[in-house]
Amino acid sequence: MFGGLGRFAYRWRVGVLAATALFIAFAVTWGTGLFGSVSHGGFEDPDSESSRAAERLQAEFGHDAVDVVAVYRSDELKIDNPVFAANVRNTVDRLPEDKVASAPSYLDEDLSDTERGILISEDRHATYVPITFKGADNDERMAAFTSIADDLDAGPLDTYLGGPLAVGKEISAGAESDVVTAELISLPVLLVLLVVIFGGVVAALMPLAVGGIAVLGSLTLLHALTYVTEVSVFAVNVATLLGLGLAIDYGLFMVSRFREESARDGTDTRTAIARTLATAGRTVAFSGVTVMIAFGGLLFFPQPILRSIGLGGIAVVLFDLLAALVMLPALLSVVGHRIDALQLRLFRPRPRAGTADASAAMRTVPTGTGAWARLAHSVMRSPALYLAAVGGVLVAFASALMFTHVGSTDQRYLPQDANSRIATDMLRDDFPAGGVNQIDVVLAGDMSGRDLDGYAERLGGLPGAAGADVARTGDGAAHVTVAYEGEIDDPATTDLVRDVRAETAPEGADEVLVGGPAAVQLDNMDAIVDAVPWTLAFVVTVTVVLLFLAFGSVVLPLKAVLMGFLSLGASLGVVIWGFQDGHLGGLLGFDGVGTMDPTYLVLILIVAFGLAMDYELFLLSRVREEYLRSGDNTHSVAVGLQRTGGIITSAALLLVVVMLAMGSSSLLSLKIIGIGLAVAVIVDATLVRALLVPAGMRLLGRANWWLPRPLRWLHDRIGISEGEEADTAPQPEARPAVPPVTSAHDPADPAIRSR
Repeated sequence: MFGGLGRFAYRWRVGVLAATALFIAFAVTWGTGLFGSVSHGGFEDPDSESSRAAERLQAEFGHDAVDVVAVYRSDELKIDNPVFAANVRNTVDRLPEDKVASAPSYLDEDLSDTERGILISEDRHATYVPITFKGADNDERMAAFTSIADDLDAGPLDTYLGGPLAVGKEISAGAESDVVTAELISLPVLLVLLVVIFGGVVAALMPLAVGGIAVLGSLTLLHALTYVTEVSVFAVNVATLLGLGLAIDYGLFMVSRFREESARDGTDTRTAIARTLATAGRTVAFSGVTVMIAFGGLLFFPQPILRSIGLGGIAVVLFDLLAALVMLPALLSVVGHRIDALQLRLFRPRPRAGTADASAAMRTVPTGTGAWARLAHSVMRSPALYLAAVGGVLVAFASALMFTHVGSTDQRYLPQDANSRIATDMLRDDFPAGGVNQIDVVLAGDMSGRDLDGYAERLGGLPGAAGADVARTGDGAAHVTVAYEGEIDDPATTDLVRDVRAETAPEGADEVLVGGPAAVQLDNMDAIVDAVPWTLAFVVTVTVVLLFLAFGSVVLPLKAVLMGFLSLGASLGVVIWGFQDGHLGGLLGFDGVGTMDPTYLVLILIVAFGLAMDYELFLLSRVREEYLRSGDNTHSVAVGLQRTGGIITSAALLLVVVMLAMGSSSLLSLKIIGIGLAVAVIVDATLVRALLVPAGMRLLGRANWWLPRPLRWLHDRIGISEGEEADTAPQPEARPAVPPVTSAHDPADPAIRSR
């Protein structure tokens, strides 16, 4: 199958490249319009009680929540100064009535003294205007705010815009600009690293071409998805940057194998392409499917941000595979043996005695030599020591997860100098009621005023509450607000939401819905906790089945999943230690929030699991290839580690560069995702893939390849193995010279052949 795909790409190389050029032109003109169609929210569960409370509140009483808070301050003037007052009055008066529902200021004559006092800072040098926008939903109100944001500037007064829409707009704008910055930072670094890895410019440009096309394809596919579902701005960041990293990884594996196959005596370009697709291409395809399986796990979550990242990730990986398995082979077919052209003398490998040239020397390093050979030999000699040492380190890192405190994304995830963060901090610190928030309780039914007042009194007396009032009543509906101080994700606030929901409803109430930001935070956490078991069950089950089809073993898939989660536990522990507790704050320039939004933990877990299985496939594919040739488990593991260690490390390094570029964002959310995924890749490619997995396979010995007779019969019929036609199979080669390793842990393995 894959060999045939290689021959197709070779035969139709001109047509494939012409179609690619047409697609690039389309993607540049249409795909890059994605950013105008992305969603700015998506963290809430649309079916949760808090979401239903918001919908009922708007249906019964209309939208009257504060969307934006405009804070005006002057260090020289006080609010009763005519210049100060005139600038505030002129700014508010020119707000368009078709977009703004209300914008009361301290200058309004119909305000009571208490209402006016709330709008004035304690030092009387600042005031704020709470603004409510018109619109049927959040997107319409965001559009209205965006259209008049510049008009809210009050001349000589310092202007700061806070509130939900202002915070969301600033987070989205930062995410959109940072994805471009990250790509501009990472691409030159990737080019330099690829030149170092390959020793030449032409070979280095091949994976980069795949990566560039993958980015354009990612934008195009995500733009198309916006017509059928909500696509979060964070989905754009994660999908495009991860798509770039994976595309370059896949290109690296493909080009490396093509150079290896081209180095064989008498091999023409057509045969080298077919062999490359039959070996590395097959592994890349399986790798892409495992990553798509991981992204598919995000579809079990109700939050639009996670679902859109899941859909976007699947679409992006599909395009990565198309670029790596069709476009790249066509490009290699044109380049052919000129793949080693434009080698740089600084990075040119030193010729080895007996080889014809330097490039051949680089591709034919003897199997029993080099740093990876020495590491393989060391692991094979002392597998129990490596397993215990590395396992202990990973468990120690993972222990930080026991101290996780979940929270939500808000202005604290913005940099300190962000306009909306300054506004929010000023409201909390400078105004009498700035630190007071509220829980919204929506009731439906035939309730008397006395019963509602008694209900509000009970709510106001709950621990953590700062009072409660019947804000509005209507025909069969009522709105009660419960005030509290502190952040919405404080444990005391979470307990208050639970207590409000547990309180007995007033007489005549048919339905009670509790909403507000604190309730949204609690519902979001509960939704994630409920979805995680289903996600893990799906991802683990499908991955195990896929690895079974690929390797014809029961033990290897289970071991891969177990070690994958051990690696992820350690990586997430580092994230908790570094970001929640703030230990990386000085290095990366952020303030620790003290909590962790579980959305990012889920995202890192799912994506990093897909990447872990990605590298597992590359290692095990080469181990199995050698095992089918020799039947010796210890020898096969050593050769697999030696043959793939360098290429996996190089691929991981390239992906880490992309993730670190994302981690350079000024947004704490993107820092968490980027640095978290970079840590996961580093841990998996070094401690796990280079040490833990080979040590475990060495200790398991022949049990690695155990397969019960019924499952062997099943694998013989539906397994997806290397059974390619003769002209695509690698030429027989001598068994690599690996220093013999003997151990009581590894009995001699019988030679086993698949099918």
